[in-house]
Amino acid sequence: MKKFLGLMFLSLVTLFTMGCDKVPAGHVGVKVYLLGGAKGVDQETLGVGRYWIGWNEELFLFPTFAQNSVWKRTDNYDESLTFGTREGLSVGADIGITYSIQPDKVPLVFQKYRKGVEEITDIYLRNMVRDALVKVASNKEIETVYGTGKTELIAEVEEIVRAQVKDVGIIVERVYWVGDLRLPQAITSSINAKIQATQISMQRENEIKTAQAQAMIEVAKAKGEADAQLEKARAESESIKMKGDAEASAIRSKANALAQNANLVELIRSERWDGKLPTSMVPGSSVPFINIK
Repeated sequence: MKKFLGLMFLSLVTLFTMGCDKVPAGHVGVKVYLLGGAKGVDQETLGVGRYWIGWNEELFLFPTFAQNSVWKRTDNYDESLTFGTREGLSVGADIGITYSIQPDKVPLVFQKYRKGVEEITDIYLRNMVRDALVKVASNKEIETVYGTGKTELIAEVEEIVRAQVKDVGIIVERVYWVGDLRLPQAITSSINAKIQATQISMQRENEIKTAQAQAMIEVAKAKGEADAQLEKARAESESIKMKGDAEASAIRSKANALAQNANLVELIRSERWDGKLPTSMVPGSSVPFINIK
């Protein structure tokens, strides 16, 4: 009897354990009823813990932390996306997405997609990104997509996908390129040649501007030297003029002094003259030895 009760107890424990499932840390759960009038999704979000899951029920787990997925091409598989440009050129791209699910909206997410997080990522979100990429890129030229418009293109795709899933409870944080875009080889060569030609042209323009700047420096230098020589010549001219004026003034001073000396001699002679004419004058001459004036 005790053996029987022990076996029964062990069976009940085993059955109870087999019917239990748990929601691990970092996740929330949603219970789905498979049969009966209540079949469907339980609107209650299950937090971390153990739960009894009956034979008519199934537990789906959804992570509450950010999810990151990359669709790319490798040697073993190809999950990359392809889109066309305005010219009809086909472009391949590896793209990544980062998103999270609002814990309180997990039942709504499951009701919408009826899949787990992996299926939602690799099927629904991937298709959304691909469709948005095709739509936006079809209005852009290949040079824009490959060059300056690359960042703008992925930003537009991100906004479209974010708007599509926001109300459901999926928060798209980022959609981004992984590596370079894959273009036909002929197009890549053409674009690279154009870029190289543009760079050479810019280099030539810079060289011309540098030469012009150097020429302006030389002109300014020559003008400065010429101005310096002119100022030096003016200074020398002024010096010569001042020296000449000084010499002329000295000569005039000497002349005036000599004239004054001559007048002084005449004055002294006139003062000392007794009014008599010399007795030894040349016959016929009546000029006195002093200036009457």
